[in-house]
Amino acid sequence: MADQATVLSVHNLSVNFGGLKALNSVNLELRKGEVLGLIGPNGAGKTTVFNALCGIVTPASGTLALNGKEVDWLKPHQLARKGIARTLQGVGLFPDLTVSDNVMIGAHRFAESGLIRAALGTNTRDENLLREKAQSALERVYVGSVSDRRADTLSYPDTKRVAIARALVAEPDILLLDEPAGGLGAQDIEWLNSLINNLKQRTSIIIVEHHMDVVMSVCDRIYVLNFGEIIASGTPHEVKNNEAVIQAYLGAHSKEKK
Repeated sequence: MADQATVLSVHNLSVNFGGLKALNSVNLELRKGEVLGLIGPNGAGKTTVFNALCGIVTPASGTLALNGKEVDWLKPHQLARKGIARTLQGVGLFPDLTVSDNVMIGAHRFAESGLIRAALGTNTRDENLLREKAQSALERVYVGSVSDRRADTLSYPDTKRVAIARALVAEPDILLLDEPAGGLGAQDIEWLNSLINNLKQRTSIIIVEHHMDVVMSVCDRIYVLNFGEIIASGTPHEVKNNEAVIQAYLGAHSKEKK
C-alpha cells in the first residue's frame, strides 16, 4: 500500500497529564483504504491518541494533517464535517431511545442540510431521509431488523453493531474503532473481521484493539505503543516478529491468554 495517498498523519504528538507524559513524540500515518492497528499494553497511550485526534484532550505539541494539508487540532464538533467518526470502548447508546434514533444521532455530518433538525423531529421530509440513512447503516452491520427496538433490549453483540452503525451513518472517510472486539465471542469476532475488511473498501480505519487475532487478521500495518512512545511499526508479520514488541507486549499477552 506504499503508493496509497495519506489521509491522516500525526507528527511529534505529545500529551501531558499534569506531570505525566502520556504521549511522547508520536508519529503515525493512515493511508487511503487501509486498516491501521494501534496496539500496546494497558496504559500505553492508545486511547489517548484517539482522544487527541478527536479533540477530547489537548496536545502539548505536535501537528495534524488531513489529506496532506496541515490543520489545527480538531474539536469534537468538527469531526463529522472533516469526515471522521469514532466508536467508544463502551457502547455508549442511549438506552431509552430506539436503535434507529440512536443511529440517527450519529449523522452530524448532514447538519447543514437540516438533518439534525430532523433528528429532533422538526422536519418530516428530512427526518424520513435521515431514518433511511440510519436503516442503511444498520443493514450494513446486519442488524436492520432491530431498528424499532429500544437500545436497552439488545444483546451485547448487537449493541456493538449498532454503535458501529451510528459511526457509519455519517459516511466517514476515516473511522476510529476503539476496542470493537471487546466482550465479543468467537462467532461475533469472525463477523467483525469480515465487516472491517468490507468497510475499508470505502473508509480508512484506525483500530485500537487488545484482541490479537483481530489485529493480525484485519490490519495492513500496525503501530505499537509502550509508555506513550511508538516502539515499532510495520506489517502484522513484521510486528509479530519484532523482539522489542514481543518483550513489551506480545509475550505478556500470550501468557495472559493461556
